[in-house]
Parts: sequence; C-alpha cells; structure tokens
Amino acid sequence: MTTEAATRRMPGAPCWVSLLAHSLSATQEFYGALFGWEFRPGPQHFGPYARAFLDGREVAGVGELAPDRHLPVAWTTYLACDDADATAEQIRSCGGTVGVGPLDADDDAGRMAIVSDPQGAIFGIWQGRSMTGTAITGERGTPAWNELVTRDTSSVLTFYEHVFGYEAEPVIAAGFDYLTLHLKDHPVAGIHGVGNALPRDRGSHWMTYFAVSDADAAARRVTELGGHVLQPARDSAHGRLATVSDSEGAVFTIIQRD
Repeated sequence: MTTEAATRRMPGAPCWVSLLAHSLSATQEFYGALFGWEFRPGPQHFGPYARAFLDGREVAGVGELAPDRHLPVAWTTYLACDDADATAEQIRSCGGTVGVGPLDADDDAGRMAIVSDPQGAIFGIWQGRSMTGTAITGERGTPAWNELVTRDTSSVLTFYEHVFGYEAEPVIAAGFDYLTLHLKDHPVAGIHGVGNALPRDRGSHWMTYFAVSDADAAARRVTELGGHVLQPARDSAHGRLATVSDSEGAVFTIIQRD
C-alpha cells in the first residue's frame, strides 16, 4: 500500500492530498503535533493556504474555508492527469460532475479541478507543472494509500476505468468487497464496497491513509489533540490501522509502518 515516485505521476495515480478547514492555525497545530509537519505559506488565490513539509519534503496542503462557507471538513485526494481540461470533460461524459475549475493554481504550479464521481464522491484532478505532487509517500507522517469508500465496487468501477484507465483486481475474501486499482501493473489505489455500513452523513468518499510508527499510540495522540477515534486500532493484511478524525471532524485513517 505505497507507490513509487514515478508511479505517482502516472495519470490516474493519487498524487496529492489537501484539507480545507475552518481554522488554519488550529489545523496546523493538530497535524504538526500528530505527524511532525512544518508549514510554509502556499498560494492564496482562494484564501489562506499552507503546504505541509516533513524533513523538508512536501507532503500535503491545508487551507482555510471562508467564514461563510459552512462545508464539511474533509481530506481531498487528487488524481494525476496530463490534461485537466480533457479529463474534466471526460468526467462529465462518464456521468461525473465538475464542481470547480479547471483552473491554474499558483502561477505555473499546475492546473486543477474539483470533481465528483457518479455516486457523489469528491476528488481532485491535478495536471502538474512545476509542482507535481507529494514528494514522498509511505513513510511515517506521509500519505500511504488512498481508497474510495462506496456502497459497492461494481457501481462506480466503470467510471474510473473509463476516465483513468485503471485495471481492477478483486481481493478474494469472504464477504469483503474490495478492488485494487492498477496502472501498468502497479497498485495505486483501492475501491472498498461497505454496503449499508456507508456513513449516511458522508456517502461515498475518498479516504486518505497516513503512515505512523504505532497505530495505537497515534490514535491516543489524536484524542489528546482534540480529535476522535472512529474505529479503534485493528490488524489488517497491510498493517495495524485505525480510523480517526481531527479536531474539526476531518476523517482519515492511520496505518502502522515499521
């Protein structure tokens, strides 16, 4: 459940994660204490925004919502593309929705759009130029995996296959509806069908996993910082993990890495 740098640049591969929160300072304090991130000012076209760094390498983005925007706070997964305008048009033609953009971001950094699939799961597309995305993944304090959580995998698979050219490989396990998405034989993301367990208040959504050295300790730290543990630490085929939310309610998963 990690991808090499070259793979992350392939069209369709998750290449960036970004969070819009109500308080930029409180969010920086939370993730700085949890993951050891340091922050530097980013593009301010849409309001206050900062880029998170770990050991000098860029790992994520955090922005602040306008005071009158009472939107759910959530992490957004960005998928790489070669042409944001063409990809946005293909998303529309395949039953998805383009909510924002495509538009240029931060001078020559890249071109992006915020979109949703036919089931309503929001994600971004990113045509990188000078900034191609997350500098490192899979190490402690960095994104380790991205997966779509939806009612069932079959309902949206065709959309993602047509738009991004994924090849899907089912995970064979009794009662487990999961597909691993591949690009050129490299696993890059997943689709998890959870049936009636899909949260009614969130619907279909993309989940970001962050690597930690100790999932149990990290979950305790989340609560100390004002967040919540939604699913306690448990073992999985890819490592011990827990689903948590930050101090403003943004949901993410922490997964243990040795």
